[in-house]
Amino acid sequence: MADQAEKIKEVLTRGVENIYPSPEALGKVLASGKKIKLYTGIDPTGDLHIGHGVVLNKLRQFQQLGHHVIVLIGDFTATVGDPTDKAATRKPLTKKQVLTNAKNYKALIGKTLDLKKTEFRFNSAWLSKMKVDNFFELISHFTVQRLLERDMFANRLKEGRPIHAHEFLYPVLVGYDCVALDVDLELGGNDQTFNMLAGRTLMKSLKNKEKFVMATKLLVDPTGKKMGKTEGNMVNLDDSPQDIYGKVMSWPDTLIVTAMEIATDIPMAEVKQVGNELAAGKNPKILKMLLAYKLVEKYHSTTEAIKAEENFKQVFEEGLNPDEIPVFKIKTRRLVDVLVETKLASSRTEARRLIVQGGIKVDTKKVTDENFVISKLDADGVVIQKGKRHFAKILK
Repeated sequence: MADQAEKIKEVLTRGVENIYPSPEALGKVLASGKKIKLYTGIDPTGDLHIGHGVVLNKLRQFQQLGHHVIVLIGDFTATVGDPTDKAATRKPLTKKQVLTNAKNYKALIGKTLDLKKTEFRFNSAWLSKMKVDNFFELISHFTVQRLLERDMFANRLKEGRPIHAHEFLYPVLVGYDCVALDVDLELGGNDQTFNMLAGRTLMKSLKNKEKFVMATKLLVDPTGKKMGKTEGNMVNLDDSPQDIYGKVMSWPDTLIVTAMEIATDIPMAEVKQVGNELAAGKNPKILKMLLAYKLVEKYHSTTEAIKAEENFKQVFEEGLNPDEIPVFKIKTRRLVDVLVETKLASSRTEARRLIVQGGIKVDTKKVTDENFVISKLDADGVVIQKGKRHFAKILK
């Protein structure tokens, strides 16, 4: 019983930002032995990433306690577009784009959850069949003032940016999912709190039922900004071992403890010890390497984690080229064209900029002449490096 109590405590606290109506209320239900039904919703607007991984970790904890876990794929709501954290309206996605985005979701989710014990649902099953009178009945449970409480809407109004009706009503649609699933608990990132609470409102109004909401912590930089594609530091769950390791090593040192807590399976006693070591002045690079190793191990294997760490040391500590580099046989020798053909640059304009700014090395030597031509190419070829993590080998 003591072991079970500890597991429940970890479920309620590790990586958790908020629980509604309260941690005590949810804890009481879990301690009673009742098996609950819970879910998270994922709109397939792109790749699954480490942020999704945080929520999946939490779902696995519930799964290990014997509770029924549902992963809801928002194939309908993804075509509407979640306005969360968006300063402008999302570009609409077609149903075909949404399903293409989701094609590898199940396999990636299976790296964390037990698929045999995981139910997958799609919200088009009910939302695409909803009649107009039913939809108007739904929105009658909300006021305009309530929906305008969202920060991004307030900011857009202040800046004179448009708010389209479909994104304004998105929380109502996604909120209905929990009613259709008849769940006891919804999990999501803290940035999804508004949407999850909209579902809580509908559950109370339509079913007179309590729905718990658990909001997990976010992986954010010191300014409060989430990891993202623009910054190039977002770890996707299908990234290669080398990319996961390299991206993590580029994260700010301030993320080490939080990431260990919410994105890995490292015991909390060890996570706290890492925090103490950082506070005592231990070299953060060593601890970040542990974090990178653990994440590669989690989403690939121990063997791949060892290889990724060795590769990182070889490239960044010994200044050598990595062992596994994509190889190209191309006729051009002009560096600008080589960068484009090897996809190290998306255009000649970008290639010139990278060269002039000192972001390109040829056989470990920096090149800043945009007219540079590779004059000699022996049997071993020439290695082109962009930045810290991207390489290509040119052969005859």
